[in-house]
Amino acid sequence: MTKQQKSEIIDSLTVEFKNSLAIVVCDYKGLTHIQLESLRKEAKANNTKVQVAKNTLVAVAVRNAELGDIELSGTNVFLWSEDQISACKVADKFASANKEKFTIKSGIIEGKISDAATVNAFAKLPSREELLGMLAATWMAPITNFTIGLDALRKKKEEEAA
Repeated sequence: MTKQQKSEIIDSLTVEFKNSLAIVVCDYKGLTHIQLESLRKEAKANNTKVQVAKNTLVAVAVRNAELGDIELSGTNVFLWSEDQISACKVADKFASANKEKFTIKSGIIEGKISDAATVNAFAKLPSREELLGMLAATWMAPITNFTIGLDALRKKKEEEAA
């Protein structure tokens, strides 16, 4: 790899990392190409990006994005997304399905270096869409109960009239 290619990779990763709120570092040693492609497909469906890159290039990109210094070693795959939860959920789901060959090492969430436990905790949080659904259900509950009460009153009045 030439110096120019390395520079291009660092520049593109720096821009991506600046625009992301979560970066997850995972060990993928032992995964087949087909398994790695399934991770990429799952990530793409959840607006998460996946890339395997040299640790030194990623470390420089993280520093350039002003996210701190992260220690990287071994075989790593990097997942990142524009929200805090998507990348964590994709990594956690894939790690659960491939326990022997895929593990979450660490991450950077909202600009802070985090351990695997923090990444797993973020993966358990509901997504934005799920939260909006819960909020809508909460708002609809009083209206639903009111209509059920009115319907019961109507039935009672009909029975009394009959």
